[in-house]
Amino acid sequence: MNYQRHEQPGCGGCLLILMLIILVTGGAPALFNFLGALIFSGFAGILLFIALFWGFSYWVQKRVATYEQSQTESHNRFVWLLVQILIRIARIDGEITRDEVQTIQRFFQYNLRYSQTQMMWIKELIKEATSSPQTLDSLLLEFKASFAYEPRLILLELIYQILTTKGQIPPPELEIARNIGIFLEISEYERRTIEAKYTRRREAGATATPRDTAAHHYGVLGLEPGADMEAIKKAYRTLSMQYHPDKVGHLGEEFRAVAEEKMKEINQAYDYFKKAM
Repeated sequence: MNYQRHEQPGCGGCLLILMLIILVTGGAPALFNFLGALIFSGFAGILLFIALFWGFSYWVQKRVATYEQSQTESHNRFVWLLVQILIRIARIDGEITRDEVQTIQRFFQYNLRYSQTQMMWIKELIKEATSSPQTLDSLLLEFKASFAYEPRLILLELIYQILTTKGQIPPPELEIARNIGIFLEISEYERRTIEAKYTRRREAGATATPRDTAAHHYGVLGLEPGADMEAIKKAYRTLSMQYHPDKVGHLGEEFRAVAEEKMKEINQAYDYFKKAM
């Protein structure tokens, strides 16, 4: 027989020795009392864990409910539909990966600057959306029936935004974004404006030349490179009316900020051409 080192007794060995000591010193009644206390303390620990978990869940649900009640019905409906649609777009290839869910969460957290409470709400909406049987077509139909032209522009803008957070938009997803714009009855001019803004921004990259910069500003205005000042003025007036922040104020401050950011880009493009021409 080979020599084997004896390991230190684990918790089970210590417990057995303790039980033997209690049995010798106090008899069977003391041992039964000890075992009862042991079982009770374990059961109490489980109950405490359940209570803490339930209490945290209740706290989260209460904060989410309080936030929802503080917002308008239009805002809540817009965000709910937006999350549902983005989840369906993420599921185009048949599954929703963790990276895609995190991309959607980061979009709300960083692009729309959502607070901790708002992010709790978004996570609940994402969880609901991933198990929902509704199709993308039915959701888009509901969105189209619920919101006017300006919120539809914001939706299409946000779809392109989230598609570009993963890098260059894959051709199948780009085609879906285009079809959504057509379904929402966004004008061809404005569909081209939104798409050009994101695709040309990617093409230009960090080492943009003056020609790339001009092409980007043309894209923001929905124009082909080389358009004259008269066309630039017309595009500027049209887009300024469509993206006026007051037209989407009922959707919530974060979407008003999206419109304001869009207006800022439109103004920058117009100012660029005023100085250049």
